[in-house]
Amino acid sequence: MSGAAALHSCFTFLAIITFFAASATSLDTIAANESIASDQTLASANDVFQLGFFTPDNANYYVGIWYKNIPDRTYVWVANRDGPVANSSTVVFKIGDKGNNVVILDQANKNILWSSNQTRANSSPVNPVAQLLDNGNLVVREAGDESSSDYLWQSFDFPTDTLLPEMKLGWDLTQGLDRFLNSWKTPQDPSSGDFSFKIDYHGYPEVFLWDKSTKLYRSGPWNGIRFSGVPEMQSSSTMDFTFVSDQQQVYYSFEVNTPNIISRLTVNSTGTLQRYTWVEDSKSWSMFWEAPKDQCDHFSECGPYGFCDTNASPICNCTRGFSPKNLQAWNLRDGSAGCVRRTELDCSSDGFLLLKGMKLPESSNTVVDMAMSLDDCRKGCAKNCSCTGYSSANISNGEAGCVMWFGELLDMRHYVGAGQDFYVKLSASDIVAFGGLVTQNSSSNGLGTLAIVGIAAGGSVLLLALTAFLMWKRKTSLNPHIRNTEPQGARERSQDFLLNEVVISSKREYSRENKPEELELPLFAFNAIALATKNFSDENKLGQGGFGCVYECRIEEGPVVAVKRLSKNSGQGMEEFKNEVQLIARLQHRNLVRLIGCCVEMDEKILIYEYMEHKSLDSVLFSKTKSSMLNWERRFNIICGIARGLLYLHQDSRFRIIHRDLKASNILLDGELNPKISDFGMARIFGRDQVEANTKRVVGTYGYMAPEYAMDGQFSEKSDVFSFGVLVLEIISGKKNRGFYYANNELNLLGHSWKLWKEGKGLELLDTAVGDAYSMNEVLRCIQVGLLCVQEHVDDRPVMSSVVLMLSSENPTMPHPKNPGFCLGRAIETDSSSSKHDGTCTVNQVTVTMLDAR
Repeated sequence: MSGAAALHSCFTFLAIITFFAASATSLDTIAANESIASDQTLASANDVFQLGFFTPDNANYYVGIWYKNIPDRTYVWVANRDGPVANSSTVVFKIGDKGNNVVILDQANKNILWSSNQTRANSSPVNPVAQLLDNGNLVVREAGDESSSDYLWQSFDFPTDTLLPEMKLGWDLTQGLDRFLNSWKTPQDPSSGDFSFKIDYHGYPEVFLWDKSTKLYRSGPWNGIRFSGVPEMQSSSTMDFTFVSDQQQVYYSFEVNTPNIISRLTVNSTGTLQRYTWVEDSKSWSMFWEAPKDQCDHFSECGPYGFCDTNASPICNCTRGFSPKNLQAWNLRDGSAGCVRRTELDCSSDGFLLLKGMKLPESSNTVVDMAMSLDDCRKGCAKNCSCTGYSSANISNGEAGCVMWFGELLDMRHYVGAGQDFYVKLSASDIVAFGGLVTQNSSSNGLGTLAIVGIAAGGSVLLLALTAFLMWKRKTSLNPHIRNTEPQGARERSQDFLLNEVVISSKREYSRENKPEELELPLFAFNAIALATKNFSDENKLGQGGFGCVYECRIEEGPVVAVKRLSKNSGQGMEEFKNEVQLIARLQHRNLVRLIGCCVEMDEKILIYEYMEHKSLDSVLFSKTKSSMLNWERRFNIICGIARGLLYLHQDSRFRIIHRDLKASNILLDGELNPKISDFGMARIFGRDQVEANTKRVVGTYGYMAPEYAMDGQFSEKSDVFSFGVLVLEIISGKKNRGFYYANNELNLLGHSWKLWKEGKGLELLDTAVGDAYSMNEVLRCIQVGLLCVQEHVDDRPVMSSVVLMLSSENPTMPHPKNPGFCLGRAIETDSSSSKHDGTCTVNQVTVTMLDAR
């Protein structure tokens, strides 16, 4: 070979090496003259994230970013969420002509179909490139300049529904840029939904979850360690949280410090804020935290000056020195009107009452001064007649800084072993009466102090006298609602019996303390209920179940309520009645019905619930005239709501509860068709380490009872899971599951569903009343979840936390269902007897409810 030829070969080889090296290093980057077509993707340097076109509904195309190596396709950012592309064959994703943003371009006619907002409108880049980083951020920058402060544009400035590590949630005040999360409209529609999670930087900054213009939940302000309303939020070796608030920016962010841990914060399409972590062993997303998670998380649940406490019953309480603004509604467990002062402030001798373990009040109308000490803060609030309370601004290293509140105190909550100190301003007389922390202003002198001590001594005597009087009074009247409508002795015996039994059982079953726990559930007079229901007339009747009738009424000009009058001949006696009162009075969740009172007089047992406008699920689902109200979106919401309520009972409530009678008639629907689980008369409490229990008295309803429960009296969380699976299949199909057995050689609903699933005809199960507007993937996912829940063997069924995860994930990895438990009780002929079995059986002592149309 000649020297020239050798030199040419060498240059060719170097060119090839250079080309491949360039290709290898540019997989995460495109230049201004390059683009990504609909069949191409861009991957980050270490293959963590991927960018490309996707279509969730096989009709509209979007450009998005997702995790590359997670099989459950999870989108973290969508470019054209409100501008989908109908035809992807001629469109590309590229850098805009000015080099400081990105666009989706139709190459056929050179039309820009979508363009990103410009972060730096006046910039004139020379050689811009777009790069997908390993943290999920898509950036446009000058080639060779990798400084984050010099980015021309970045997707992290325009989030969709997901907050990733290193992303900032909040404000860049210099540019007027608000970075907030906004939910997808539905799990298959990434367009802007109704729910958003954003920082309010006014006053003492905090984060709010919004439903359009309505506040749903707030985090509480940042106290130097965490948001005061998120006690679960702790810095650890795996995750660090950051909150910055200054003249230029107000933002929150988090970072994961442990390798191979993947975490994200998401606002889903149903209005729940959720933090997920990826579990490699199970190849699934695990929900680490969510909000709102209970009733006290709902914004201003207990109104102005009221505070919420899930460990109390009722959950709403007035701060000392305040009383309910609307006593009637308050006694009916509606605390939204809040509380009012008993004694008005006089701005001369007012003091402060220390409240410990509090979520600080809504803080947009506050003044913050980090240079003031807590003592200076007290003095400043005392001197300002408009100041209603104060607290430390930072508790990360003792107490530092000052926050003063002005106006009404909203959305307070008490935590056990969490929260922080808050000082509410009260009149001097209320402070002395309650033994709080008295703070005098500068005009007070020693004589004033002596006077206060004297008042305190006199107040103590009066308090003792008042206590003695109230103890005497309680023997003659347990509740202001009770009137002298029967012989006094009879009324006392019935009411005291219930109250004492509840308290004793509470001590024995629920409390580990030596003191019994009072329920404080309002008692109503029977004659008041009879008057409100027009003597329990059919005109007011909402429905009738196995244990009695339910009526709609308004008691003593209060809100509309549902009155459940237990039949004297029903199987539910005092034991079941007490059980329901004890359990549901302590349970607080948006998917559980709320008990607001009861009545026990002679042989009458009555429960008073919040009113559900659409009555029970079965009255709508199985009605030919009403079932069309339940489109697929509503049915899916009902399924997910029941799942969340059941998860709360099994895992998240104060007590681990097995419902034992989950069925369509025990699911109530509110005005917006949101589901609430009801009827806890048959529920049982499990210890935290208890797996299952046995009973000789099997209770429930044919078609919903798990095989091991109906046959052997063995119940557990998995027996509730079975009932939930039946409900899911009923909601999808609009048909009842009438039993466990074959009837006239026809399969019941579980058998029919299983047959269609195995034949690949699962969509044929869907109720025709749903219409054509539904997600095929969502329907099939729900059918699979339902069949997994009704599997014959207990160990094969998932727990409710897995069920909720499968329902909330768009493409979850799920096992294949096995044979459902639908063959129980099949009629059998035998040669050993001249008689034939009638298809029924008696196991221990069985109490069942037959499914009849209403």
